[in-house]
Amino acid sequence: MTIFGRILDGEIPCHAVYEDEHVLAFLDVGPLSLGHTLVIPRERVARLDELSDDAAAAIGRALPRLCRAVMRATGATDYNVLQNNGAGAHQAVMHVHFHIIPKLGDRGLGLRWDAGSLENGPELAERIRTALR
Repeated sequence: MTIFGRILDGEIPCHAVYEDEHVLAFLDVGPLSLGHTLVIPRERVARLDELSDDAAAAIGRALPRLCRAVMRATGATDYNVLQNNGAGAHQAVMHVHFHIIPKLGDRGLGLRWDAGSLENGPELAERIRTALR
């Protein structure tokens, strides 16, 4: 069981800011900035691609509302929403979760973006379209 499962079970307390039947949002105990909030589904799966459509829709409804609330509460005008899948992609807790990270001065998420070039675009796009069918 993950730490988020233990929070959902009430074994570990959290500073909840929002909850409904599908979603729980709470303050991160190791915040990158003031208001750093975690948004998790109550459905216990590790990766976004494993999440049911209903749980994904619930997260999709809650996330923009939570972003607006965090921005109003902190006074931030900029923020990042971060979501990682798998240890190789820097996921530390194997339960789907989204970070809302306000950017306040030099506090917030830092990142490096090493852009490559798009090769085989038409072929790759067709492979993704085929995978969607």
